[in-house]
Amino acid sequence: MDNSSSIITQVSRDEEGSRAAAEKGSSPSLSSKKPRSGGLFSNLFCCVCRDQPEPQPVNNNAPLLVEENGTLSKAQVKPLLPPVKSKDAGKICVVIDLDETLVHSSFKPVNNADFIIPVEIDGTVHQVYVLKRPHVDEFLKRMGELFECVLFTASLAKYADPVSDLLDKWGAFRCRLFRESCVFHRGNYVKDLSRLGRELNKVIIVDNSPASYIFHPDNAVPVASWFDDMSDTELLDLIPFFEKLSKVDNIYTVLKQQGTAS
Repeated sequence: MDNSSSIITQVSRDEEGSRAAAEKGSSPSLSSKKPRSGGLFSNLFCCVCRDQPEPQPVNNNAPLLVEENGTLSKAQVKPLLPPVKSKDAGKICVVIDLDETLVHSSFKPVNNADFIIPVEIDGTVHQVYVLKRPHVDEFLKRMGELFECVLFTASLAKYADPVSDLLDKWGAFRCRLFRESCVFHRGNYVKDLSRLGRELNKVIIVDNSPASYIFHPDNAVPVASWFDDMSDTELLDLIPFFEKLSKVDNIYTVLKQQGTAS
């Protein structure tokens, strides 16, 4: 987003903490787990399920590889990711989702928001209130040390890019991919890992939505959807698992075994 640094507000939780505690019972909540309706929210953020399919996103630089009938197109396309940097040579590529995995966002005012992102939609500027998932800082810092990390979200770049600027203080994300890099398949935006330009046995996706990795379920480390539970420890609990996973040559040897165990 142009001039994002001048219109993005970072909110101190210390400043808002007392007011948030006082209004906890009556303040707007981010915890609603009802299916999202259409409109501004679904147009901006990632929506997992839709009753009516939207038109396929236009992306002339990366044509769709998977058609609605599930067949693969023979079109040759440029990989979504650039060549691996020397510092990441030999590392596993970890694709990390944004909404409900690392953060939760809402158009409703939230007293304890970590970030407030102004986003223009159809000529009108809307304030987006963003909550960070507990332990996201420790998680991203460590993941950036161990892996070639890529942000891959089905949300629009004009929202997700400034959120990532504020969220990723350590430069963990080597690359950011947004909605136009997804495949629109059967009403969902799917993250096709085969388009990344990396060997699939060295690619992991961390996502709260199974629909996002429906083409490559064996590459997934699922996480529970997060909304506003500040006692959540899932990201922190995953760090030791990823520390061990970073040392393997083939991610399937671990993830398939993990899936069988669960």
